[in-house]
Amino acid sequence: EPYRSGITWNRVHVFWVDERVVSADHPDSNYRMAHEALLSGLADLPEANVHRVRTELGAEGAAEDYAATLASLFDDDPPRFDLVWLGMGADGHTASLFPGTGATEIVDRTVAASHVPQLDSWRVTLTLPVLNAARETLVLVTGEDKAETVARVLNANEPTQELPISLVRPDDGELHWMLDAAAAAKL
Repeated sequence: EPYRSGITWNRVHVFWVDERVVSADHPDSNYRMAHEALLSGLADLPEANVHRVRTELGAEGAAEDYAATLASLFDDDPPRFDLVWLGMGADGHTASLFPGTGATEIVDRTVAASHVPQLDSWRVTLTLPVLNAARETLVLVTGEDKAETVARVLNANEPTQELPISLVRPDDGELHWMLDAAAAAKL
């Protein structure tokens, strides 16, 4: 409250920026976390408006299925979300766009399956063209372990593949950073 009762939830659609290729009830599932922390408490949000990544299809199948879902619901190509909410890892990754994986170079698809060798896991992620088409992008970063990376990104003159979050630069939208004191400590 007051947002639970102040938002017309039946007009909201929820999508995932990325997902680990695990079952929807797995402890590492972004869907499970969002469902438990937020969605299960929103009785007015129709289940049909929650568009999870169907990881039971495997990485490539889930990416293709999610891309088809986006294409069926958006007239824009790439889809233009009203709000994209991102985080940033200490290594500068965002969504499942990790340094050194090549995922940041994919521009011909809206959704990609990406293997992350440093985590030995598969992910499904929106690509940079989709992230950069958003009307509003919020990057929420917390923690002292990310302070050095935050400073490198926000003080850099040019974006770099080494810091995928630096490549998030909305074409015709706004980018907002929200940092706790620990993450902002080196600015």
